[in-house]
Amino acid sequence: MTKILGIDLGTTNSLVAHLTDDGPRVIPNALGEALTPSVVGIDPKGDLLVGKAARELQVLYPERCAALFKRLMGSDQTTRLGDRDFSPEQLSSLVLRSLKHDAEQYLHEEINSAVITVPAYFNDRQRKATIAAGQMAGFVVDRIVNEPTAAALAYGFHEAEAEKLLLIFDLGGGTFDVSIVDIFEGALEVRASSGESFLGGEDFTRTMAARVLETAGMGFERTEMESPRMVARLLQQCEVAKRKLSAEATTHVRLCSRDGEYRDDSPQVAVERTVFEQWTRHLLSRVELPLRRVLGDARLTRHDIQEVILVGGATRMPAVVELVTHLFGKEPRHRLNPDEVVALGAAVQAGLIEQHAGVQDMVVTDVCPFTLGVEMTKMFGRDRRDGYFLPIIHRNTTIPVSRVDRVSTVNANQTEVVINIFQGESRRVEGNLPLGRFEVKGIPRGPAGKESVDIRFTYDLNGVLEVEAMIVSTKKKFTHLVTKHAHGMSPKEVEAAIRQMQDLKSAPREEAPNRFLLRRAERVYQELSLDVRDLLSELIDGFEGALELNDRGAIERNREALESFLDMHDTQSEDADESDEEGEADE
Repeated sequence: MTKILGIDLGTTNSLVAHLTDDGPRVIPNALGEALTPSVVGIDPKGDLLVGKAARELQVLYPERCAALFKRLMGSDQTTRLGDRDFSPEQLSSLVLRSLKHDAEQYLHEEINSAVITVPAYFNDRQRKATIAAGQMAGFVVDRIVNEPTAAALAYGFHEAEAEKLLLIFDLGGGTFDVSIVDIFEGALEVRASSGESFLGGEDFTRTMAARVLETAGMGFERTEMESPRMVARLLQQCEVAKRKLSAEATTHVRLCSRDGEYRDDSPQVAVERTVFEQWTRHLLSRVELPLRRVLGDARLTRHDIQEVILVGGATRMPAVVELVTHLFGKEPRHRLNPDEVVALGAAVQAGLIEQHAGVQDMVVTDVCPFTLGVEMTKMFGRDRRDGYFLPIIHRNTTIPVSRVDRVSTVNANQTEVVINIFQGESRRVEGNLPLGRFEVKGIPRGPAGKESVDIRFTYDLNGVLEVEAMIVSTKKKFTHLVTKHAHGMSPKEVEAAIRQMQDLKSAPREEAPNRFLLRRAERVYQELSLDVRDLLSELIDGFEGALELNDRGAIERNREALESFLDMHDTQSEDADESDEEGEADE
């Protein structure tokens, strides 16, 4: 059978691994190293550089190099290197092609199949972009696997007889993921996943750089624009300093000149670990909401977690270890190299597809990390309001999955329906990610609500969505593969958006309390576990309906019910209570 590679396509570093008879093993690159920096550059001669060489070039020629393009996956944003523009998929494909070549040289055979990992919180567009990047690199992408799931696979392989409930805490270079995984009798079941696609070690590095520049009276963004080489060098210095602070109490960062040169009198800025942790406290606090969400969706408390596994290089920061220890009351573990564990798990998944003898007894399930659904219309008395979200597949549903929901016509003699597909956690589609749209035509004429359409969502193991609509009375079907990509805004579109914002009118001051309550409710709705969401949705509907009717008595009754619910379930107030309890227990 053709060998399948396991690839961790990372924000800052990428790795490739394969499954051997002795277990998963990382394949070294041409430099004999496991990690290949996810950096692409074109030198002044026009030669393409990938990896460590490109990262070195980036310090001298930042305008000729691209990094962090994983964060742009699924968008139409391009990066200009030399005299040509590259899409994020093209840049990623160059990294993947480099890994493919390294693996073929090491294994002495041609390899055309791969399992590629993505952050659990990557949306549909980003997953499809990753598949496209793999295809551009010459791979058949057999599977897209969530990074924390891959990490759990690596641990499950090495502890096949274990029975435990794990929480995978994955803080990498550019993304944060958390998954709860149940390992038992050779099976690995993902119970729930959550995370942030724009939180990682790179943010800690850039925060340090911004604060160091402040000491010299300079702002980060303006300096990056006016003196890109200076900032490129500073980022390199801060990355080293960040790593040193994991073992040392104090380190120094040297500031070069605006033209990117170091001189004898170049100033040095002392950075203490305690100060760095104060600078980045706001970043670290962002891990807590995904943690609450994943525990709520799995219907568990932090005390139910038997072991916390650290994944990703950024988890080496002492502040991360301290936070996790504080939140779960136990010290987290990292028996496997946190930089390599995701690639090792991808290799285990590749072995499962290959039906490798070493993993023939393993069973793995994963989940859909987002809620998927369509736009719907709601009736408030005689008033019809569009823009509401009808979930069809709820987040953290085990995949592969196929779910169907039925909608009906809202107008008399309606002959077509537009299906607008969204992904997200907001009750209103305006707060969710649009994935695509298609039309259902040929609906028989009749009274409003008589004709129905069944909408089926099918979500596969790669996290790719197919939507089917069927007119119930005629059995006529319409199928739509979600392929739409995000589009960046042109300068003209930006100008038009600014003009539209200037034309907006402020709501009357007396409506502010109601507007605040609805905004608070929408926030809490996205933080809640699935079993209580429907109740809050009904309360919000009732309050909105009362406002629409301008019935003061109904407004007060619904307001009290909604406020009471929010006071009981608002996670921010729960955090304060938990902190007090923990403080008392520690005493």
